[in-house]
Amino acid sequence: MPIRLLITAALLCLCHIATATPVFEDSMAQRTKACTGCHGNQGRAGPDGYYPRLAGKPAGYLYNQLLNIRDGRRHYRPMASLLEPLSDAYLLEMAQYFSALNAPYPAPATSTATKAVMARGQALITLGDPSRDIPPCQQCHGEALTGTAPHVPGLLGLPRDYLNAQLGGWRTGQRRAQSPDCMSHIASRLSNDDVAAVTHWLAAQPLPANTKPQAHMPPWPAGIKEMTCGGTPVRAAATPKAAAASSPLTPLATQGAYLVRVGNCQTCHTIPGGVPYAGGRAIDTPFGTTFSSNLTADKATGLGNWGKDDFWQALHHGKSRDGRLLSPAFPYTEYSRVTRADSDAMFAYLQTLPPASAPNRPHEMRWPLNTQAALLAWRTLYFSPQVDVPDATQSAQWNRGAYLVNGLGHCGTCHTPRNATGASETGNTLGGGLIPVQNWYAPSLLSAVAGGVDAQNQADLLKLLKTGAADHSTANGPMALVVQGSTQYMTDADLQAMVVYLKSVAIAAPAQATEKTTAPLPGAFESGQTLYATHCADCHGRNGQGVSGTYPALAGNRAVLMSNSSNLIQTVLHGGFAPVTAANPRPFGMPPFVLELGDQDIAQVLSFVRNAWGNRAHAVTEQEVNRLRDRQTH
Repeated sequence: MPIRLLITAALLCLCHIATATPVFEDSMAQRTKACTGCHGNQGRAGPDGYYPRLAGKPAGYLYNQLLNIRDGRRHYRPMASLLEPLSDAYLLEMAQYFSALNAPYPAPATSTATKAVMARGQALITLGDPSRDIPPCQQCHGEALTGTAPHVPGLLGLPRDYLNAQLGGWRTGQRRAQSPDCMSHIASRLSNDDVAAVTHWLAAQPLPANTKPQAHMPPWPAGIKEMTCGGTPVRAAATPKAAAASSPLTPLATQGAYLVRVGNCQTCHTIPGGVPYAGGRAIDTPFGTTFSSNLTADKATGLGNWGKDDFWQALHHGKSRDGRLLSPAFPYTEYSRVTRADSDAMFAYLQTLPPASAPNRPHEMRWPLNTQAALLAWRTLYFSPQVDVPDATQSAQWNRGAYLVNGLGHCGTCHTPRNATGASETGNTLGGGLIPVQNWYAPSLLSAVAGGVDAQNQADLLKLLKTGAADHSTANGPMALVVQGSTQYMTDADLQAMVVYLKSVAIAAPAQATEKTTAPLPGAFESGQTLYATHCADCHGRNGQGVSGTYPALAGNRAVLMSNSSNLIQTVLHGGFAPVTAANPRPFGMPPFVLELGDQDIAQVLSFVRNAWGNRAHAVTEQEVNRLRDRQTH
């Protein structure tokens, strides 16, 4: 072969290597990219000093912190939203994965503290302060301060800013643990000077040769009251407690259990980490916060003294047992269509739930919206009880789908735009809209393409509803909880019926005018392309092809091409995992870029994605990104 051809072949080969997508790994390292995006490669700690090291920490400690953040005992909203759709078992697997990593530690920081401050810090860490019932830090965190198995973390190799933030969180109640909470007790006895001394000394210490956690905690020192600390055993998720023995459900209650799943009752009526159906979950609205009620069979605080007529009155008429008008945050506007037979079955199942004493928390709505008079006025304008009447001109499958979509499944609660009073817009049912407060966009189900009910997307939509992840879509935001709590449990026949109904509604809807797209500004496309190659291509592919069932393809993706770009912006800002489902128990995650990329960066990379590989959609602006970034509370 002539030398020129050899050179040409070599250059083509190099070009292919440079543009080829990296080989996909079905591994925990790949699955936890949503974690290492902030916590650093292999969980070595983030570069800004705020995100702590994960590698090598005791598995029990990591597992407890994941539970604490997901369930609200430790407050960091961006991480809580990442963890919300994940199961205990998957969190345990993540904890064990990071615990087993043996990555190098950074060099200690040079302290600027005085000798007196350093001496005070060392004394508290090695001796404690018996006069104030403060044990030495070494007592629990190990003689070498590298932690104690299975639950106590090491204190070395951590930035001082992070140590200050955590001690501050314990002192103010922003960080808690399962009871008894010994760290809260200790931190409350430390003064500001104590905290400064301890963190100065710890941040300046070198790591010992052996950085593994100590195997056992030593005997408690004399002169200081012994403490016990809360914590879920590390094996709790791996070996779940056996369910309490219960009587077999009657056929009616068995049917009700399925219908309660279809209605997704557990998601709203269970606080994170709480007793299922015991209520108390906060539901934010533009007018204040409502709290879900206790649905268990407890006689004092739940439905134990209710009858099936009382339950029917709540679903169909939006009234409580005592005649009190219910807040429309409880979607009786859609549940009103539930048949009496289904209502009775649901009630029969709820009566089998073990009683949980959980008093209902009063709503925190702005005046006068917290009054019965205001609710009566709202209902007069916007609500009248509905009856499900099958359409004789349609098939049984179509009618079943219509019932599930418009009634028990209450899809319109999110997928219908709302007016200034929070009522669904008349004449635009299922027309799509921004979900109030949450700022996720529920796409129009009247559009075959946006709703995914066209022939090209139907299989993808069915897979999404069953598993939470499909070739061109991943359930994220509020939809992740719908899949996790409801649609994954639905029969294939019911899911297909919903699609048949939605397809007919979309076909019958008037054709939408083609949107006039706006291209990215000159230079922005190239900048977005560079950002995409740096941050996105490893998972979604150089050409937006994705990885089937893992990372959705972006080329030709209906979610990418929607007129409203809110979901894309939210996903890039805050990342996310697909929900844990029976068919997908170990989903892959996307890292949040809220701290790594600015508004201009996110606008440019999304504008590139929406106009590359044959995609055509309007460019995303910095203002759109900034508006959604600012609406998030941390």
